[in-house]
This record gives sequence, C-alpha cells and structure tokens, in this order.
Amino acid sequence: MKITILMVDDEPAVLFGYGRYFAKAGYETVDALSLAEARKAFQSRRFDAVLLDLNLPDGNGLDWIRSLREEYPDTSVIVISGQGDIPTAVEAMRLGADNFLVKPVDMDGLHVFLRKSLELSALRRADRLTQRMKKRDEEPCFGWSPAMAKVKESSILMTENDSPVLLQGETGTGKGVCARWIHSHSGRKAGPLLELNCSMLQGDLMASELFGHAKGAFTSAHQSKQGLIEVADGGTLFLDEIADMDLPVQAQLLKIIEEKTYRRVGETHTRQSDFRLICATNRDLSGEVQKGRFRSDLFFRINLFPITLPPLRERPEDIPQLVERFLRQAGCAEQQVPPEVMDLLRSYGWPGNIRELRNVVERAMLLARRGKFTLEHFPGLCAGPAASVPGPKKPQGLKEIEKEYLQTLIAAAGGDMKKVAEALDVSRATLYRKLKDHREDK
Repeated sequence: MKITILMVDDEPAVLFGYGRYFAKAGYETVDALSLAEARKAFQSRRFDAVLLDLNLPDGNGLDWIRSLREEYPDTSVIVISGQGDIPTAVEAMRLGADNFLVKPVDMDGLHVFLRKSLELSALRRADRLTQRMKKRDEEPCFGWSPAMAKVKESSILMTENDSPVLLQGETGTGKGVCARWIHSHSGRKAGPLLELNCSMLQGDLMASELFGHAKGAFTSAHQSKQGLIEVADGGTLFLDEIADMDLPVQAQLLKIIEEKTYRRVGETHTRQSDFRLICATNRDLSGEVQKGRFRSDLFFRINLFPITLPPLRERPEDIPQLVERFLRQAGCAEQQVPPEVMDLLRSYGWPGNIRELRNVVERAMLLARRGKFTLEHFPGLCAGPAASVPGPKKPQGLKEIEKEYLQTLIAAAGGDMKKVAEALDVSRATLYRKLKDHREDK
C-alpha cells in the first residue's frame, strides 16, 4: 500500500527538500504552504502522515492538531518547527502529535520518526477495530460436505482479487464469518474491515454512517464525522442485509462503486476511497429487483461473483465438526457427544442454521454442567419431519408431566436456570434437586 504524506510548511525550499528525500524512499507526497491548503488537501484524499510546521501564514499549526486528530485518528502527525521550547513540544504532544522535531532536521532521523509514527497509527487503528468487533474465532468451519467444499473453493478464489462479492443464504448460515475470512486472507488484510448491517439504519442515518457528514450538516451534527467508506480506504467494506438498504442510498452506493469517489453529507467537494466491497443478503435479490425494491443496476454490479451458503439441513454431515468446534471454543474440548445425541442433531431441521446449533450446544453445556450429554439436555428438538406428526401416546404420570414442563421452561429461558427458578417461584437449589431426581428416575 502506498504511503502518502502531507507536508505543511511556508518555505517552498523546505518542502522541496522533504519531497525529494521521501520520493526516493518510495513515499507519495503533497505540498501545502498554509493551513488552508492543508485542509483543502484532506477534502479529496486520505493521508497516512502529516509533517506540520507551527508558524504558518494563516495560523498556528497547534490549532489544527486537535481537529486533525479527531477527524482523522489514523493519520500520523509529526510537528517540525523552529521553536524548540519544551512547553510548545508538550502542548503539541498533548493535542495529539506523535512526535515533535526541531529544525534543522536530519532527514534520516526524520525517516525513522516517520516509520515509528506510522507503526503507532497502525496499532491505534488495529486496537479500534478490535474493539468494534466481538472476540471470536473467525476461521469458518467448511466441513466435509460437497456444498461447503464449493463455498471454500469460491472463497479462496475471491481472496486473490478485489472484485465485489455477494454472499447469499438463509439467516445464520455464516455469511458474516465468510466475509471476514475472505478479507483476512486477501491482499487487503492489513487494512481495516468495516461492517454495517443495513437493516439497522434507514435514510439520512444510513447515509451519514456510510458517507460521513460535515459539521452542521443537520441538527445533531456538532462535529464532522468520517463515514465507513472513508475509514475502509485500503481495506474492505462489508454490507450485511443489503436488500434492506433504501433506494436513494442504493443510487449513491452505485456511484461510489463505479467511481470510488463520494461526498460527506453536507459537503460539496468529493473525496476518494479505495475499498473492496462484500455484500450479504438472505433474500432473493433478483426477486427484489422485479418488485422494484432493489435497483437492477446495483444488483448487476454487486452480483459479479455470488457465493451461496447452503442451509445446515442440507449438509448434516458437517454437524459433528461444527459441534466439536463449538465445544472447543467454550473450553470443553474433552466433552463427548453420545451417538444417540449426534443422531438427533443430524436429523433436526435447524431453521436457525449454524447460529441455532451453537445456541443449542451452549444450552446443553449449561444443563449438563460439564457432565455427560444426554438427550434430555437437548429439549425441543424434533428428529426430522416425521417427528412432527403426533402418534399415539401412553398416559403420562405426574413425574413425566413435571419433567416435560421443566424441559419446556428451560428451553424457553435459553438454559438460564435463574429465570426458570423465578418463573416457578422456587429456589435454584430446589430446581436442581428436581432435575437430579428426574435424571435418576431414567
């Protein structure tokens, strides 16, 4: 990735010296002789670093550092000034500068400071992105089924280029995990991965989140804000549930995909962002196009390489590997799954797909309390379509009725025994004793 540097100084000779040195080092540089020119340069592109003088014709560089750090937190800032007093240096660092150097500057030394500042910026970006995402194992479980072998083959192919990807499949099939895997194995893995669920925001809120906004663009816009498209420069933008995106925003997104330029809400000048787009949906987009709810031109643009993730019911042979994975992630790798339990899991229809399977396994671990799994730790699962047809039943005794009722309550509470005890108005000790009695009566 090309490193771009904005050099701000009122002396053309100084800028020429900086530019010649960093051009030989493989960097791309832009000159600015004033704060006004520097701000204008940021309106059209993103910079990895700023070399900033303090005494400029239209103001003091210190006055720009705070807003620069707020609006472009990933940009490294190095102050270079003829003022060598300690209070000025301390103030510059307090406002957000990464380093403070005094003229005349040794260029080799400046290069070292620049590299360290860029490393610091990369760490800040990585830390911020880590906080945005939940801690989880993003390596997808492709399993043994032929359908998932095809998904893996397509995903590997998509790591070798920057083309848009459309991930299709029912809710819970792992589209988000697949998107993150493609990014982390692509040539953009060092860049950010930004995610947005399009069903969560509508209209102006969606536009502001995607494109950013200028200060004063609307009532609550008290300061300028970067959009996800801007932050995703050099990385990947993942738009989940894209079928829920408003038509006007769809039109704006199409233009951005085609031209890689955009405008923040409330701005008139264009900006650039080089990002890779991955989209996901659980709907039939071609059907949405026919109904007039999705733009045909956007559909044709993002449908360049579709990958369909099959529902779990169509690949039951992958369930054992998925269960093993969930147990390992929960720190229960030694937990054994009896054949009768695995048969039940393979025969169930899984309308919630992998997400539902994970929840069922986690609930079973709570019920089993790290003991051996039994069928009663998996309440509410029907073994295939035939199980939905009621057959003749022998009369139930009170213990059977009580046991079935407890299992229903536990399933409804998601395995939360505190909630079950509160619903029954008994102590948890009493509830556990009842469950133990039923296990011993087997």
